[in-house]
Amino acid sequence: MSSASQTDATAFDAKAIRAQFPVLAGEAGGSRLVYLDSGASSQKPRAVIDAIDSFYQHEYASVHRGLYTLSSEATRRFEDVRTKVCRLLGTENPNEVVFTRGTTESVNLVAQSWGRSNLEAGDEILITQLEHHSNIVPWQLLCEQTGAVLKVAPINERGEVEPAAFEAKLSSRTRIAAFAHVSNALGTVLPVSDLCNRARAAGALTLIDGAQAVPHVPIDLGQIDCDFYAFSAHKIFGPTGTGVLWGRHDLLEAMPPYQGGGSMIQSVRFEGTTFASPPQRFEAGTPDVAGVIGLGAALDWFDAVDRVGARQWEDHLLETATRALETIPGLRILGTAAQKAAVLSFVLDCAHPHDIATILDQNGVAVRAGHHCAQPLMEFFGVPATARASLALYNTLEDIDALIESIEKTRKMFS
Repeated sequence: MSSASQTDATAFDAKAIRAQFPVLAGEAGGSRLVYLDSGASSQKPRAVIDAIDSFYQHEYASVHRGLYTLSSEATRRFEDVRTKVCRLLGTENPNEVVFTRGTTESVNLVAQSWGRSNLEAGDEILITQLEHHSNIVPWQLLCEQTGAVLKVAPINERGEVEPAAFEAKLSSRTRIAAFAHVSNALGTVLPVSDLCNRARAAGALTLIDGAQAVPHVPIDLGQIDCDFYAFSAHKIFGPTGTGVLWGRHDLLEAMPPYQGGGSMIQSVRFEGTTFASPPQRFEAGTPDVAGVIGLGAALDWFDAVDRVGARQWEDHLLETATRALETIPGLRILGTAAQKAAVLSFVLDCAHPHDIATILDQNGVAVRAGHHCAQPLMEFFGVPATARASLALYNTLEDIDALIESIEKTRKMFS
């Protein structure tokens, strides 16, 4: 959490932002909708909805193949989004931007393309104890395929990855280290630049799961100095089913295709096939053109937001909610890292997280309950699940009040 003053934070007009999201004008359980599940998926502003709707109604065509005007224009708009992604990530080369279905596919792409080509028995892959399943299971599968060994860097009781503990797990056999930028279950902001430097010094590549980071923290890949970075459109106010893998061009150029099909080839003959250069090499088949255009609209919309003000506002909401939750008897917050972003995971001693979420929903408050695709992390904290309130720039202090009031009602009901 930042030290931004309340005056700076409250200068951000969250209510004006909220008004741009049609779903947030609705109700749930007969009450005003309080959406606190942006960590699972963010809501979409009218600008994104309209861009996708307009494309399908007036501008739709497939890309890269057609010479007619609709297809040429769709191709131009599709390819322009790569440049917008570069602007978000602080990079310059659009040929390093691969469109995928989301963070999960991006990680699998690296594991199956780079990993199967470069790893052998006894090589090591390093992840951390707080990873999402999508940054665990692909590496487990790769280990089964290659004989590589999966290593896990521990976290401390606050839910932090300490760089020295991470470094202690590196060895001369570590080929790649993969870790989150921001934990989806705890909100911990990892010291990604430090971790990348330590991995590089050990001779390992790095992949960062940026799904939870892109809507909340500034991204500068030049400063972070990683080798791969992945994120999903639906976490940053765009559509589902669309994502990005950014990779260093020399690495992408040396990687074999992840899937075969149309669009990723130079020439196909029965005797053999030659493949296109990156990024097309990794984009087999007809892409989700509307999804990519929707991502572009989301990035345009996000560019127009006061990003510094939004971060200060989210920090203010997080600090306010944390202080209030700490006063509730029997409530325990999991994840108290010094650097956090927009996530509050908690348990009540009198109610299961699923019961908490159900009761809150009856008051119009939408939170997530479960293991959040982070079962090893739940085991570390000794709980089967948590209730998770995850914030975004469209949340308000009234949302925090509604959350606290609903938790109090739940506690009294179960007590």
